[in-house]
Amino acid sequence: MEYIWKDRKRIIFGLPWSFTRYGLTQDKLIIDTGFLNRCEDEIRLYRIMDVTLKRSFWERLFGLGTIHCCTGDKTSPEIDLKHIKNSRDVKNMLSDMIEKERSERRIGVREWMDGDEDEEHGEQE
Repeated sequence: MEYIWKDRKRIIFGLPWSFTRYGLTQDKLIIDTGFLNRCEDEIRLYRIMDVTLKRSFWERLFGLGTIHCCTGDKTSPEIDLKHIKNSRDVKNMLSDMIEKERSERRIGVREWMDGDEDEEHGEQE
């Protein structure tokens, strides 16, 4: 698997002394956590619906940021890439890759909206 971007969650003074690793491939976002017991969470890019950059005072002080993603994934509806370097550049790259993946798969935002509205309209008629 070839990574386009990799980083670690950074803690004290922006140093990567953490067991949380982030990776971005052409079509997946991977979050690997743990030291002895490891957990790898994988989210397909086309499932990510919204990307937000959050930067607290301390994060800005050390050149970090947190990227919050809302997804259409059942097991991980919301994920955070916490305390990463170059967060604005990473967010922009992630957003562009998400749009590219959606257009290649011909998936729009309507694909992720709850189907209840259509069912309700169908029942009322």
